[in-house]
Amino acid sequence: LETSGAIPTDCVDERVRVVLDIKCPSSGMSDHIYWPNLSRLGPNDEVKMVVADRDDYLWALERIRNLELTERADVTLSPVTPQLDPQELARWILEDRLPVRLGLQLHKIAWSDLG
Repeated sequence: LETSGAIPTDCVDERVRVVLDIKCPSSGMSDHIYWPNLSRLGPNDEVKMVVADRDDYLWALERIRNLELTERADVTLSPVTPQLDPQELARWILEDRLPVRLGLQLHKIAWSDLG
């Protein structure tokens, strides 16, 4: 189940793999995150953050570290396509030695000609 992170997941069966999308500030939706969802994350779940710029990255980095997200679940950072070059985000991740995955917005790559 992939969720925006704004709605409580307490009614989701614990056998369901949850991909919790934590919205970064540039999305305009970071104030809508339902933070108690983090307490339900397990080792088979995932946290996803889509990063538009350096400010978003630093915001995500702070939450990854302070909330110990990589100890709770897999974490994936994806660059906003085409706004942030994936190589730039990869460089930041490597510089900070973050144990996260680099994801790409495949729907934007595969169907970029659709506008």
